[in-house]
Amino acid sequence: MNLTDRETKKSPTLRTRIAKLSGLCVMAVVGFSCKKAAAPPEVFSGPVDLIIPEHQAYTGAYIDFGEKEDDVSVEKIEEFEKLVGKHQAIVASSSYWGELTFPTANVNMIWRHGSIPMIYWSPWDKPYEEMHGPDKFSLTNILAGQWDDYIDQWAEGARAFGQPLLVSFANEMNGSWFPWSGLFYGGGIPIPGQKDKFQGPERFKKAHRYIVDRVRAKGATNIRWVYQLMDYGYPQESWNYSDDYYPGAKYVDWLALSVYGEQFLREPWAPILPLLDWPYTEVCQLDPTKPVMLAEWGCGEFPGKGSKAQWIKEGFELMRTRFPRIKAAVFWHERWQNHDGSFSNLRVNSSEEAQAAYRKGVADMHWLDRPLLKARAAK
Repeated sequence: MNLTDRETKKSPTLRTRIAKLSGLCVMAVVGFSCKKAAAPPEVFSGPVDLIIPEHQAYTGAYIDFGEKEDDVSVEKIEEFEKLVGKHQAIVASSSYWGELTFPTANVNMIWRHGSIPMIYWSPWDKPYEEMHGPDKFSLTNILAGQWDDYIDQWAEGARAFGQPLLVSFANEMNGSWFPWSGLFYGGGIPIPGQKDKFQGPERFKKAHRYIVDRVRAKGATNIRWVYQLMDYGYPQESWNYSDDYYPGAKYVDWLALSVYGEQFLREPWAPILPLLDWPYTEVCQLDPTKPVMLAEWGCGEFPGKGSKAQWIKEGFELMRTRFPRIKAAVFWHERWQNHDGSFSNLRVNSSEEAQAAYRKGVADMHWLDRPLLKARAAK
């Protein structure tokens, strides 16, 4: 993918942008129908946690939830599940700081549906446009304590929810399109007296640690933190690698990537293997034990340039056979119009062929349609 060709969407819908249960499993391991999901059975007397499957992986999706990526509804989720023929173990949506709220209704709705909610928690002010520098929710202001009240409020909302919650804070920080990107905080300017330390990544690391520490201090121990990078950083320079931003094992539960094929008409077609191969190797080197997730993955429909159906088919096969540490994959199901009038259609049903490829790939028993749960260990 040629990141220099990246462009923003016309609307602010934004992202241009990867067991053995010991009798404790709450939900069925695999389901092949799209029957309406019942609420999770009340098996445990205390809090629960998400099991990382040993030999399988969770299927999930972001489902075109509107301009703020937070217009979640059961109808949209069920419509997507009918398209792909499978219930979703993970359902993703966003929580923009400009709303100054915790998405209580959304996470409860997703949980009642029998799925794990995942939130892209984005320190972003209105009008939520890409390609702009830091706003009032800048990493600098966060570290100065200016948004402690909001962080505490959000943490209290997460704690009150109480169920397993995946949170990706300030995702794709190694890109150049979001206001929290390392590029806007000094980029590769060295920090005096600190070997191989650069201003942009170090500012992000400090902010990430600050957020996690503060949220945990409020008792939101049900959150599992997702460290989400773009597959290839932009700019592609030595200061902008995945390890430069890594805040440390204490602050990360899942390693994650965004992996996209062609999204815009003027971009070249890119097969999925080179988009995933090295970034997967790189992110796995950060920690030998943590699970890996494609926190976003998808591809546009551009007939004559490449086969989206083949791209999807290969993606499922590669994740299943070549990249064993991938334990979850969240497909980005969205369509938007660009400034030049063209459309970027990443929806799974952008063509009959793409939909058929997705249905066939996700039908494999490797892909779990329900979360596996266990009693949460006391801390």
